Amino acid sequence: MKILVTGSNGQLGNELRTLTPDYPDFTFIFTDIAELDITREEDVEQLVKNEKPAVIINCAAYTAVDKAESDEQPAFIINASSVGILARTAAKFNALLIHISTDYVFDGKSYRPYREDDLTNPISRYAMSKYAGELAVQAFAHRALIIRTSWLYSEFGHNFVKTVMRYGKERGEMKIVFDQTGTPTYARDLAKAILEIIPQNHENPGVEIFHFSDEGVTSWYDFAQAIIEFTGIKCSLFPILTEDYPLPAIRPFYSVFDKGKIKKHFHLEIPFWRDSLKICIQRIMNPEI
Repeated sequence: MKILVTGSNGQLGNELRTLTPDYPDFTFIFTDIAELDITREEDVEQLVKNEKPAVIINCAAYTAVDKAESDEQPAFIINASSVGILARTAAKFNALLIHISTDYVFDGKSYRPYREDDLTNPISRYAMSKYAGELAVQAFAHRALIIRTSWLYSEFGHNFVKTVMRYGKERGEMKIVFDQTGTPTYARDLAKAILEIIPQNHENPGVEIFHFSDEGVTSWYDFAQAIIEFTGIKCSLFPILTEDYPLPAIRPFYSVFDKGKIKKHFHLEIPFWRDSLKICIQRIMNPEI
């Protein structure tokens, strides 16, 4: 089975690359902006026509959450318009589209873990662009999975784990928000889940939404404490309120997912977030692993 991956230089795309030896039945085509500009419909169509992938995994995303508040056009081009291009192309050539979305489509005011059919209410420009991408998939794709995830990190790119490690070494102390609750997700766990799902779903019609994160619940402060614990970095952390660390984009206060649907449909076993974090940090500190 041939799989086209867009945005493959990001966290999830890179994790998919590292897993290719474990999936010999798949042939991967990894692309990023240099190989495929997903904002150009004719380019996307030509590549898909030539390569004939059975599956398109869209890892491309505009993730500068705060920058999107003042410069929203790039966010909507990448997170919405380009997703529409991929959805139309997938439908035209009968490919399954797997699109990655976010917990930010919710406003974070829930009192229980979010289910796939809960009411969405994006509260930032970035969140609106990601929700628009979901709508584009639903409008144009014939066969698609929308997988929402949260608090993504890995040994690749820029993320919270690497930021805490760097600032912890440089500064020796940090203030971390403690009143936002969610679940850290190791991108490698998400990549494995996607590759396990594909053989079970690649011919199913329609568009389905699923929630995926690692297991458990924590705050950004507790997440940072775990990073310091597992790295052995000498750093003092101080809990602060969101209002004490103002940012341009509003963040959801509660981003916990109910993952019952994806676990039941695809028989997935999802790791606990602390266990996955420990593995990721080991890989960051020992790249040969």
